[in-house]
Amino acid sequence: MSYVAKVDELACSAHGDCEAVAPGVFRVSDVAEVVGTADLDVLREAAQACPASAISVVDTDTGEQIYP
Repeated sequence: MSYVAKVDELACSAHGDCEAVAPGVFRVSDVAEVVGTADLDVLREAAQACPASAISVVDTDTGEQIYP
């Protein structure tokens, strides 16, 4: 299985917590941008760290939203 993070750009406040947790996955300027991928645990931790709850994690094989 593989997973991808998705950022709701309208909800993102560019706090940068996701980039601090997963710098290879996120880059933050005006909003967070997904620039890579990681295993599910890292993606979930980064999504949970977002104070704006702007990050979701999706299973690329099924399209199922895994988090939140």
